[in-house]
Amino acid sequence: MADLAVGLVRPEARAAYSTLYPAMAQRRLAAWEALPGRLSGLPLAERLTQTNQFFNQLRFLSDGEQWGSRDYWATPLEFLGRGAGDCEEFAIAKYVTLVKSDVPTAQLRITYVKALRPRQAHMVLTWAPKSGDMPLVLDNLIADIRPASARTDLIPVYSFNADSLWISKVGSEKRVSDASNVGHWQDLRRRMAKEIIL
Repeated sequence: MADLAVGLVRPEARAAYSTLYPAMAQRRLAAWEALPGRLSGLPLAERLTQTNQFFNQLRFLSDGEQWGSRDYWATPLEFLGRGAGDCEEFAIAKYVTLVKSDVPTAQLRITYVKALRPRQAHMVLTWAPKSGDMPLVLDNLIADIRPASARTDLIPVYSFNADSLWISKVGSEKRVSDASNVGHWQDLRRRMAKEIIL
């Protein structure tokens, strides 16, 4: 992980951002860049809560409405710049922020689920101390963080992080490969590497 003192956003990406987005977006970016440093010394529960609250202030907007695409995974800078995104943007931005605030990657997963209310595909960020433990769910649909056992409205399908991909079945999960099999994730990581000091 990069030293937080050198910054979160690459200078050339910051320069491009400042020409693309208005003053409100500039303030969002500045607040986000300060967030990992503020969170690093806090207890883990507080890091999770503050990260969830920070991003859940942004608006939900479908990819079709925002990008004219059925499924586009925006970078955190694109998400902050526009001030809106769909469930992938919320989960990804929370993941990056928590990794940058010293939460081990192995404890975080971007989790694809079937939401039962409303019935649709959905993505959340989950945190667990170790594989097999009951995860906590950070979701843009509800404000509070709850254990997965309390989220009977979500059925996990698969999850991934920077290293691995897991397939979920009722009550269990199985690591099936590294994360390179998630095409959107690999494309997003290439684009993020041009913007964020990972």
